[in-house]
Amino acid sequence: MATWQVKGLQLFAALSLLILLHEFGHFFFAKLFKTRVEKFYLFFDFLFPFSGLLNFSLFKKKAGGTEYGIGWFPLGGYVKIAGMVDESMDTESMNKPPEPWEYRSKPAWQRLFIMLGGIIMNVLTAMVIYALIFNVWGETYLPTKNVKYGIVADSLGQSIGLHNGDKIVSVDNVEIERFKRISLDIIFHSGKTIQVMRDGKQVDVPVPTGTIRKMLKSERGSFIGVRVPAHVDTLTTDSRAYQMGLRQNDSIIAVNNKPVMFFDEFDQEKKANYGQPMTVTVIRGGQPMSFNTVVPKDSSLGIPMPNPARYMEVIHKDYNTFQALGRGFVFTGEQFDFYWQQFKLLFTSKEVKVNESLGGIASFGKVFPSEFDWQEFLGLTAFISIILAFMNLLPIPGLDGGYVIFLLFELITRKKVSDKVMERATTVGLVLLLILMVYANGLDVVRAFMK
Repeated sequence: MATWQVKGLQLFAALSLLILLHEFGHFFFAKLFKTRVEKFYLFFDFLFPFSGLLNFSLFKKKAGGTEYGIGWFPLGGYVKIAGMVDESMDTESMNKPPEPWEYRSKPAWQRLFIMLGGIIMNVLTAMVIYALIFNVWGETYLPTKNVKYGIVADSLGQSIGLHNGDKIVSVDNVEIERFKRISLDIIFHSGKTIQVMRDGKQVDVPVPTGTIRKMLKSERGSFIGVRVPAHVDTLTTDSRAYQMGLRQNDSIIAVNNKPVMFFDEFDQEKKANYGQPMTVTVIRGGQPMSFNTVVPKDSSLGIPMPNPARYMEVIHKDYNTFQALGRGFVFTGEQFDFYWQQFKLLFTSKEVKVNESLGGIASFGKVFPSEFDWQEFLGLTAFISIILAFMNLLPIPGLDGGYVIFLLFELITRKKVSDKVMERATTVGLVLLLILMVYANGLDVVRAFMK
């Protein structure tokens, strides 16, 4: 199966599950408050947002007064609640006197819970998934202070003055506990300086204007990695390295008689010998041994970067079920804040460009791994659930947050917003959402052609 198919199937599965759970949140509270639900659909049975166009379902079945179905337009889903202006834009029934089982007949606080139901369910879903991850796999991270061989700086990192082997102490004189958070801290808090230990002395490395934008445009989103020894951790029998004679647990000490200690040094020498003969000297069983090969044009020998956990102390925590639930709750809050920090950059950072940061379905699909892994799949699904909760909270008519704003206004002023105003606001909101959807997915298309 091709890489894009693996990624696409994971995205489809994650979104389908999360859409169903989101809509079930609305459905649950509607039923709880004895409100009639006319439809419950995964995907739209019309050309969103035009409720009167191409109306057909791939599957539908009526039970208990509700039509359950799968629509043909695979973006989103909806529940059609009686007596409410929503995506279906069914305004005909709104011209009739309200019935006791309709949404508009319910007290404002009940309507508020119905509208928040999807968001609540997305947050709970993230919490449960994260709790499951912590319960099954625990939590592992590398403390910044334990990066004993220092960093590997890519071309961007080197351009601002970082050196391979630098040991990062702090950002703007604030220590960052987890190494993985260093780049994020620079992006979110517009870090101005990085303090590093170099040759036994602390050095301030300034972060020039434009660096954050370059970080965001890079695929990795970072300019540093962990430096590790030049060691063969794993090796497959079909790799060029195995065929030339290298074996697992060999320690590489030289390339063409030039000493190397770290994997980045070995990688640099390998790239310098594209298409050329190369001699690799290793230590095996305490004895030096040399092997010859010709470096392929892509420089790939099939030696993956060693796992840093083998060479430096990482922190690993196991959680029982009760502890995992608590950690899942806290981590969900941390991830919600993490996404808020990203979203805020669109409006507060001069280095963040909307056309470079926004993306559509293709951008979502790229974040999934090319080979299925349960832990990674679940983690990404939980994070997308947080994104859906956050985006639906935005005060845009047509989204849950738009309805919430009107309901809060009603609760505070004791004045109900008229159905006509709701109808017009929803129409405007849906048109804006359509424009945003077309724009975001259009950016993906443009990027694909620009590659």
